[in-house]
Amino acid sequence: MIAAIRATGGEVQTVVSTSLERARSFANGHGIDQAADNLAILLNDASIQAVYISSTNEKHRTQALAAIAAGKHVLCEKPLAMTVAEAAEMVGAADVAKVVFATNHHLRCSGSHRAVRDLIRAERIGRVLSLRLFHAVHLPANLQGWRINDAAAGGGVIPDITVHDADVARFLLGEDPLAVVAQMGASGMGQGVEDSAMSVWTMPSGAMVSSHESFTHPFAGSGLEVHGTHGSIIARGVMTQLPVGEVELVTAEGREGVPFSAHNLYVQGVTDFLAAVGGTGQPAASGADGVASLAVALAVREAARTGIRQVVDYGRAA
Repeated sequence: MIAAIRATGGEVQTVVSTSLERARSFANGHGIDQAADNLAILLNDASIQAVYISSTNEKHRTQALAAIAAGKHVLCEKPLAMTVAEAAEMVGAADVAKVVFATNHHLRCSGSHRAVRDLIRAERIGRVLSLRLFHAVHLPANLQGWRINDAAAGGGVIPDITVHDADVARFLLGEDPLAVVAQMGASGMGQGVEDSAMSVWTMPSGAMVSSHESFTHPFAGSGLEVHGTHGSIIARGVMTQLPVGEVELVTAEGREGVPFSAHNLYVQGVTDFLAAVGGTGQPAASGADGVASLAVALAVREAARTGIRQVVDYGRAA
């Protein structure tokens, strides 16, 4: 994200951490002028226009609300918060303050995903019947930490990856899941949180979505398949931070590779965010998008916990 901010002409002025020593070490290692262990130092700086929040999940709400109250635009990592109500509160506060509040759902910034969405919109596969998302990987040791050991910090594969797949489904199909059934499990990689999940979602159009996420699958690969009445889209290796993978369109006429832009996902996300800040565009994923992806992920976790089909609660007024 630092490289993406700089690539779009932005300047990273201050890094904040709960540890001043860690903040200073990070700042020195990345050429950032200021380091702090108090968010107020950053928020009281009138020269800072926007804040990127990448702390652990349980800190997002408090930090975002403080930044919004200070009049800063906010780009927040997913999931936005620990509950749908908290996430909706953040979006509502930004609306009142008239600042941009966006969710850093990077996958919808990728050329491959945008190419798949374009094929669906152009009805190249007819009416969509189903979407299969498989995002089962092996979490590297340097990323394990709180993600597999700390439920209080928002750990677990569901808030970490299922929330991504929820956003991908909404982005590609243009509709919100209605209800979910699910199972989850823990293989022993961590403690206290799930490291694998599978779920099936009901969509308003009648399309079915199946989703598989894991931290423990070193060779499963990742990708998505969209199947319609007149064809299928097969995308392999595209559930990643890098602009890689392959997209193939399969119809009665045969198979054809689908070209897509290889631009940097994070540069695209920051570009879209800055356009929104400047009043010339919209963020790739809004705050409302972040609320919706969190709602789906939490419904998956509750369905897996209880064994009962869950209607997704988006926290919207009737």
